[in-house]
Amino acid sequence: MKTLAAMMLGFALAAVGMDTVTGQLRMTFGYPELLKGFDFLIAVIGLFGIGEILLTMEEGLAFKGKSAKINFRIVWQTWKELIQYWRTFIRSTLIGCWMGITPGGATPASFMGYGMARRAARDKESFGKGNVEGVVAPETAAHAAGTSALLPMLTLGIPGSPTAAVLLGGLLIWGLQPGPLLFVEQKDFVWGLIASMYLGNLVGLFVVLTTVPWWAAILRIPFPVIAPVIIVICAIGAYTVHSSIFDVIMMLVFGVLGYLFKKLRYPMAPWCWPWCWATWPSPASASRC
Repeated sequence: MKTLAAMMLGFALAAVGMDTVTGQLRMTFGYPELLKGFDFLIAVIGLFGIGEILLTMEEGLAFKGKSAKINFRIVWQTWKELIQYWRTFIRSTLIGCWMGITPGGATPASFMGYGMARRAARDKESFGKGNVEGVVAPETAAHAAGTSALLPMLTLGIPGSPTAAVLLGGLLIWGLQPGPLLFVEQKDFVWGLIASMYLGNLVGLFVVLTTVPWWAAILRIPFPVIAPVIIVICAIGAYTVHSSIFDVIMMLVFGVLGYLFKKLRYPMAPWCWPWCWATWPSPASASRC
């Protein structure tokens, strides 16, 4: 019931502002600032940025990080441990491929992969407390969805995710028309794109393994120092969307809502995603998603 309520809230927020198809004003309540509606990006910054900061302040979190080093023996042991989760790999891959082709995108695929893995696990309470399967499931689904979303985009010209929609726009700018003929007329480009996915994963693996100590060093910064920096960065990001102070205020409002949602155990993803797709007719909305 909480998930359904969150979805309905997402659709209600998407109905505010000018209709991108008919141009009709909807639910502005006489406020000119609401003509453009509630921007999805501003809401995400408030929910997942300011909301997390408020929750962390309440919990009194104190970072006590230490110098981190990469031990390749531990990395190898972790890789060997991942083999026992082969069922999770297969299940999350199928979920990701389906969500990428239908289309759905990486975000719902990751949530679905995590939910399915938690339901199938024997120790459900360990999820969120260090269970490796809780990391394997959503990451596998997200990667599978991101890759498979390019299939309908390249073969049919139908983007399978918002990211694929942005790539579709880039191809059109360069004069490339996605479709079956693309594999015949621009076969070098298509197979080069496919090869870049394999190379990108290998380069990403190298970059992650070599930069882990740098990211772990962030944990040594005291929270009273890093929290204001995060808030300022969030405010700058919200302001640059439309160069409006009203957006900064709405970011703070959504931050408080995100804090209340977490306290009341309402999931935020189910109401963010319908809101995003409800504004799909607008190319700008597709880019925001």
